[in-house]
Amino acid sequence: MNKDEVIIREVMLRDGLQNIPEFIPTEAKIELFRLIVASGLRNLEVTSFVSPKAIPQFQDAAQMARAVLKMKPEGVEVSALVPNLRGAQLAAESGMRNIGFVMSVSESHNISNVRRTTAESMEEMKKIVELKGKYPDLEVKAGMATVFGCPFEGKIKPEVTLGFIRQFYQLGLRHMSLADTVGFGNPKEVQETCRLCVTEFPDVKFSIHMHNTRGLGLANSLAAYEAGIRIHDGAVGGLGGCPFAPGAKGNTSTEDLVFMFEEMGVKTGVNMDALLEASRYFQKVKKDVRYSSSIIEVGVPVPKGPITKDGYEQKWNM
Repeated sequence: MNKDEVIIREVMLRDGLQNIPEFIPTEAKIELFRLIVASGLRNLEVTSFVSPKAIPQFQDAAQMARAVLKMKPEGVEVSALVPNLRGAQLAAESGMRNIGFVMSVSESHNISNVRRTTAESMEEMKKIVELKGKYPDLEVKAGMATVFGCPFEGKIKPEVTLGFIRQFYQLGLRHMSLADTVGFGNPKEVQETCRLCVTEFPDVKFSIHMHNTRGLGLANSLAAYEAGIRIHDGAVGGLGGCPFAPGAKGNTSTEDLVFMFEEMGVKTGVNMDALLEASRYFQKVKKDVRYSSSIIEVGVPVPKGPITKDGYEQKWNM
């Protein structure tokens, strides 16, 4: 992928919904999927095969997976998050062929999040990779949480992350995600870490998952882009965040990511008008939803339109 284009991976259906205590009807999730795909987004994480006791929102994971796999247009990639081998087995049985297993590079956070040491999680990943023996077309992605900081351990040194990447690489994995789980990252550190990763592993497809906890989500995504990362996670309306990370909230808004890149001349393939239909629809489903997106709040500047006191037209209203 060249410097003039990026892939925005939409995670609202998984990460965006996981903190919502009220169960969102499966039919509404499917309609959200349809609207998001209609906007031009071609890479979506749609559910999580986690225990319903842990996160009740995903009690319909298998149903959701089968539905979107049946209706997705050609060229659209859908994936699911799995917390363990059992989740991976259930995902594969439902027909899902793109799965992501996440572990923290922070020992303390991994124990808090999944009740395992990082060594135990790595052993679990090995078992998940072995599923390829039964499902040869299964694609496994390694997700690394707390890459840029941990609420228990503070800053994480890049060498720690690189150590995990080397282990994943030896397992044959070539798609890995770097996550700023609790919003500790800053552009300088993000760029340095991403550049080290891309330089040492040029054949790995890296993606970035930023949270906007402290207002640096966009800046950090831009820093990752400048370091060579071309796949960026976003969530419609900036919804979501890690439910097991103290103080964490809010993914980087997909609308804001699309606007930033398109204004820079970097193509996303996304139609903003169509994308905003998804957030409008979800507002009807959950009337008390609170978005965290500048574009949803004020729209995009259209100098040739009716002029407001700001000198720009507010084109979209929520």
